Amino acid sequence: MRAAAIRKWLAYGLCLLVYLYLVAPVIVVAGASLDQGSMYAAVFPPKTIGLRWYLEIPDKYVHALGISATAASIASVISGILGTLAALGIVRGKIPGTEWLRALFRAPLQIPFVVTGVVFLQFYYGLQSITNLELAATLPGLIIAYVFVGTPYTINTVGAVLERLNPRLDEASSILGANRWATFWRVTFPLIRPGLMAGMLYSFIIAFGDVPLSIFLSSSEYSTLPVVIFQTLQFDFSPTVLSISTLIALLSVVSLWLIQKFVGLDFVAKR
Repeated sequence: MRAAAIRKWLAYGLCLLVYLYLVAPVIVVAGASLDQGSMYAAVFPPKTIGLRWYLEIPDKYVHALGISATAASIASVISGILGTLAALGIVRGKIPGTEWLRALFRAPLQIPFVVTGVVFLQFYYGLQSITNLELAATLPGLIIAYVFVGTPYTINTVGAVLERLNPRLDEASSILGANRWATFWRVTFPLIRPGLMAGMLYSFIIAFGDVPLSIFLSSSEYSTLPVVIFQTLQFDFSPTVLSISTLIALLSVVSLWLIQKFVGLDFVAKR
């Protein structure tokens, strides 16, 4: 009994150390953002606590946050639609060479984002020279690139759920007189919704926090928040970076809690 208790407490201690390791950077950033006297470097633990740097967040961060949230949200929705259609075709369709299709759709995950950014930039310039369509350094250009790197996540999550669904449910719906659209909307979609939401969440996170890809496709008018923060820290340090980073971390925690509460990802986790 004593040995079992020791192993139990060792396991608890190991879990606690892992959690501290994961949360420690956020705690340091959040604590340093409350120090009102720091000007040229982060100070932790804070010496004088206040909200000075939260009240002095520049407008460029707010504007960049809006660009990031807009581009990532639109891209995640489009990725969800395209990924669901692709997953249905791969898992439920009778398309030859599905393994090749899976490998093709996973390709964006294997390519470094720096390479992807350069390729998209060259593609946009080439397209502009032919059609006069300007996509480089624009919001639609960012969204298209984010859809490219985000769709594989939705394909994987939705496909994983579809592979474990009993196809007889669709057959039973058809026998009861439902057409294909009614079968999908009332039977298949509610079952794959957790996988769809998980894929869209992954797509949003990847797009929202991206730097290597966005830095090639951004401009002074359409710069994402990670790019603005990167450029700020590259040339100078500003304590407001700590403040906006803390707010983003808190917003992320609240968003994940709301998604788990109202949508739920337990089905995906169990699978």
